[in-house]
Amino acid sequence: MDASPDLPRQNRVPVFNMPGVVTASIAVLVGIHAIRQVLPDLWDIQALIDLAFIPARWTVALDPAKAQAIVQAAGEGLSDPSMVAARQDFARALVSESSAMPWTFASYGLLHGSWMHVIFNVVWLAAFGSPVVRRYGAWRYGVLALVGVVAGAAFHLFIDPLSAMPLVGASAGISALMAAAARFVFRPPPAYRPAMAWQVAAQPPLETIPELLRNRNAVLFLGIWLGTNLLFGLISLPLGAGDGPIAWDAHLGGFLAGFFLLPLLEPRRS
Repeated sequence: MDASPDLPRQNRVPVFNMPGVVTASIAVLVGIHAIRQVLPDLWDIQALIDLAFIPARWTVALDPAKAQAIVQAAGEGLSDPSMVAARQDFARALVSESSAMPWTFASYGLLHGSWMHVIFNVVWLAAFGSPVVRRYGAWRYGVLALVGVVAGAAFHLFIDPLSAMPLVGASAGISALMAAAARFVFRPPPAYRPAMAWQVAAQPPLETIPELLRNRNAVLFLGIWLGTNLLFGLISLPLGAGDGPIAWDAHLGGFLAGFFLLPLLEPRRS
């Protein structure tokens, strides 16, 4: 008697082998940016002001005495007098607001500066969000991404509190997923082999930090990621994300949050 289970026959292999929640996340990011393209300019600017994270808004809410320093910082590093005046006028409007808009700590992750910015982020989301979902499920994936976005905004506020430039993009949340994936995707496969073809081997535990530092592939990935982000911060490349430079500090904040939060989300093992 054949004791093997009657497994369903798979007729087709999906073209995009991504978990549904990752596909949905990508659809949301692309859809929001597509909607912004057809909005009247005034509505789009208002959406940017209401949803983007702006450090100066929080700084003046916590310390109103910093208002003048924020206006002065808005014009630094610019040679065009008209641009200086425009940015300082925008900064004056910001510091005159009474609300810090706390939702912007998360909502800025839904906006992007250009189609290149969107495409760049969704590629990395597909690459690193998928293994996180397959190992931890949809809700832990969502928690990691959200905490990464919030941590990225908080670290950006800490590093550049006088900035009146709007921060947008899901990069901090994706950086958290990258850091989480780095804790297990570079681990060598377990030596155990299931007795039957349909049995799935148990997921190996996360690598500890000492183990991770002895893993050449993981160290190479972490070194390249940190090096490129610091380089972008030093030379201020926009990379198609609008007129503003890459917010390397937001990326780093999200990455650190994902790296150290993941062990807390690890399911208990018997």
